[in-house]
Amino acid sequence: MRIPWHQMMRRNPHIARPHFRHMVFFFTLVVSTVLALTLLIVTLGMLLLNEWHVISLPNNPNIVLPTIIWALASLAVGIVTAALVSHIPLRPLQQLMEGLNRLSQGDYSARLGTYHTAMGRKLSESFNSLATELANTEMLRTDFVNSFSHEFKTPIVSILGFAKLLKRADLPPEKREEYLNIILDEGKRLTDMADNVLNLAKIEKQSILTEIEEFNVSEQIRTCMLLLEKKWEQKKLEIQFDEYEYHCTGNQELLKQVWINLLDNAIKFAPEGSLVTVSIVSGPDTIAVSFASAGEAIGEETRKRIFEKFYQGDTSHATEGTGLGLAIVKKIIELHKGTVAVEYLDGCNVFTVTLPNLHPIQD
Repeated sequence: MRIPWHQMMRRNPHIARPHFRHMVFFFTLVVSTVLALTLLIVTLGMLLLNEWHVISLPNNPNIVLPTIIWALASLAVGIVTAALVSHIPLRPLQQLMEGLNRLSQGDYSARLGTYHTAMGRKLSESFNSLATELANTEMLRTDFVNSFSHEFKTPIVSILGFAKLLKRADLPPEKREEYLNIILDEGKRLTDMADNVLNLAKIEKQSILTEIEEFNVSEQIRTCMLLLEKKWEQKKLEIQFDEYEYHCTGNQELLKQVWINLLDNAIKFAPEGSLVTVSIVSGPDTIAVSFASAGEAIGEETRKRIFEKFYQGDTSHATEGTGLGLAIVKKIIELHKGTVAVEYLDGCNVFTVTLPNLHPIQD
């Protein structure tokens, strides 16, 4: 449970204040040391210059004593002034320390106020941006853990439940066969989920696109169609694809995952016996690949979150899937410096991938 900041300060008052007192003391000590060295150098310089007849000090045999008294008095005044005034320039630093302590305790609502100086404003903006990013990361982490737990728990509970039923001696053979098939399907679902999680983790670690090559993207998409042939034939779907050949440059293996995920998604949600259309449009510096399937329009809230990890528009989780496919698609397209978007056109949900600077060539 997150402890409010004001309660945390009452329980642990030493979190920030003593550090600030130490900082004021250190600042005063530094200023005083600099002042003392300055006065010492000036005083010695004046005495030496007088000794060398460069300057003429008042003809007083006791000139050394008044000079020392003047230096000590100036030093004392400097120390008191530095101690009193140091709170002003150190106040932003104090607030920064308190804010960082709040962040370290998990209070991501910490924010710094606006300062009058340019440096203070930059410090405030940087800190507030950091706090916002940490809050967003914490929210995503919580959502990820919750979704991940739910998605893994569901098939495991199903497997355990049907495994217990299989232990019954009076279970009919047809039921036994049905339960075994369910266990196999749920086991495959767990395997696919684990593979997708590992795949996504691997892709997310990439910051530079490697193994870039030119290849026939039209032929690659046809290969993906053959891999998913069993699925679209079971639903009696018709797949329509351009007859032209297009080439592009990119990571061939990564883009293959994109086409498989988008085509599988289109097949999954297309009504039985309907049409799934795959089209390619090329330009001077871009190539756009679209996957369109008939069906009800994807809701606005779902469209906003559809590329998040583990997010599924079907809140009942009745539809087969892990909620990772589109997250993988987005990450791969971002590595290619492209975009992926979804819209509803002419009664179809259309996912469009646009890849810039891939120099497509039409045969």
